[in-house]
Amino acid sequence: MKRFMDDDFILGNDTAKHLFHDYAENLPIIDYHCHLSPREIYEDVRFDSLGDVWFGGKQADGSYYGDHYKWRLMRSNGMADDEVTGRKDELARFKGFADTLSMAIGNPMYHWCHLELKKYFGVTEPLNADNAEAIWNKCNDRLKNDPSMSARGLIRQSNVAYVGTTDDPVDSLEWHEKIAKDESVDFLVRPSFRPDKAINISKPGFKEYIGSLAEAVGRESLDSTQDVIDALVNRVEFFASRGCLASDHGLDYVPFRKLPMEVCDTAFKKAMNGEPVSPEEAEGYQTAVLVALGKAYHKHNIVMELHYSCLRNMNERMFKKLGPDTGYDMIAQNTCGGSVANLLSELDMTDELPKTIIFSLNPADNEQIGTILGCFQSSEVPGKIQHGPAWWFNDTKSGMEEQMKSLANLGLLGNFIGMLTDSRSFLSYTRHDYFRRIMCNLIGGWVENGEYPCDEKALKRIVEGISYNNAKRYFGI
Repeated sequence: MKRFMDDDFILGNDTAKHLFHDYAENLPIIDYHCHLSPREIYEDVRFDSLGDVWFGGKQADGSYYGDHYKWRLMRSNGMADDEVTGRKDELARFKGFADTLSMAIGNPMYHWCHLELKKYFGVTEPLNADNAEAIWNKCNDRLKNDPSMSARGLIRQSNVAYVGTTDDPVDSLEWHEKIAKDESVDFLVRPSFRPDKAINISKPGFKEYIGSLAEAVGRESLDSTQDVIDALVNRVEFFASRGCLASDHGLDYVPFRKLPMEVCDTAFKKAMNGEPVSPEEAEGYQTAVLVALGKAYHKHNIVMELHYSCLRNMNERMFKKLGPDTGYDMIAQNTCGGSVANLLSELDMTDELPKTIIFSLNPADNEQIGTILGCFQSSEVPGKIQHGPAWWFNDTKSGMEEQMKSLANLGLLGNFIGMLTDSRSFLSYTRHDYFRRIMCNLIGGWVENGEYPCDEKALKRIVEGISYNNAKRYFGI
């Protein structure tokens, strides 16, 4: 029986061990999509406790912010929400989580948490209700007294070369500008353009957001679809001037419905007047904006990321109580693969298709995405159109394996740009270690089974590429 989480954790054969330890393990990390706060990076914040950095909870302004992966687990173990998201008794919450985690056999959270405890706090014993208080005290002492446990220190400990945050088009990018001028920041931090609020014409807050967008570009109002497009392109240019390398679109599904601009304007005016917009009208507006943004991304060499097939905030009672991003989302089933291809084709028609990464939260879409990729590759860069890594509910061991197997079956796994954290936690960089182990174990198994030759040069190129080099090349870092 193997010892729990030893140096060869997940590495099931000699080839996997060799590929990981000799090629993947010590390469830098390019985290091209995450939700870390640039302000916290600039201010080099420290954390009051492990509960603060692991759980989050209710903030001073009444909003809720934290790790909804952990919140979902605790709720599944019967913990009341005031224990899950409240901060009244942090030790009691941690003990409740420790008891929950001991039940989470087969869940990647069990691995992630123990990788974090081991890497950042030197804790190697499994966390449970019996040792929770001792581990709590040890971790809190480290957070309090070790100068390397600040936001920047954790990034450096993780060997991170690049951090791509997620930023709204109306953001001043003040903190990014301060980071860029701070010579003590020895890793790259760049903004990513996230224009969802300007695209979600049928969702609450659209009118108010368009007002904020108008203010950001120095206008009293935006009165048409073209006005919105012009404002967003203006902000793309501003982001590009601040080093933006990627955009990100969090869509329920990817629409594609080409309608005359007059129809799009009718939809826009309805939304601004608080009138209902039909799904067809909304898709016409959204398509016009997405196509224009895709062309702007191509012009400024910004990667377009498309995330879709998520139903968000499905528990209405808890959404009203806690707000968005608090653990009440689920996988959606969509049939928008043709629309994804149509969007890419529309941009390709005028040679304005940007580098694009496609993520579906529904793993049933893996093969469809794999076939979309092959329709739009070009000589611009190897793997110009990418199948994004297993995302959110899929970044499990089996989910990562299935995404990579699908990509290998239908495309070129060797050109894959690899893992991201998609996280709000400075401790989440161990997910790259987790991914690299799974990737090396998968490839090592193929070699050991005689399905791929033991070609040292080729294997080194593939493993180092997926771990680091491909993303470095793809984003031009």
